[in-house]
Amino acid sequence: MNIKPLADRVLVLPAPAEEKVGGIIIPDTAKEKPLHGKIVATGKGTKDEEMVLKAGDEVLYGKYSGTELEFEGEKYLMMRQSDVLAVIC
Repeated sequence: MNIKPLADRVLVLPAPAEEKVGGIIIPDTAKEKPLHGKIVATGKGTKDEEMVLKAGDEVLYGKYSGTELEFEGEKYLMMRQSDVLAVIC
C-alpha cells in the first residue's frame, strides 16, 4: 500500500454493496452505500489520542463518514479514527 494516513486517520476499504436482494437485482443508482469495511492502513495517532485501530480490523462507520478516494482502480474511504463507530469481533 502506497497510501499512509497521517495522525488519527484510517484508510478503509468499504465492503461491496449488495447486488441482489432476494432475487431482485439492484441497479447501481439504487445501491445503498455500505456501512462497514476493512482497515487497510492507519496513522500513528496524535499526542491526545492514541491509535487503537489497526490494519485488518473490520469496522462499522457512519453513513456520511470519510472522504472517498480512488487509488489504482480501487475505491477507499479516508476518515478519522473517531468516525469509526465499532470494531466487528
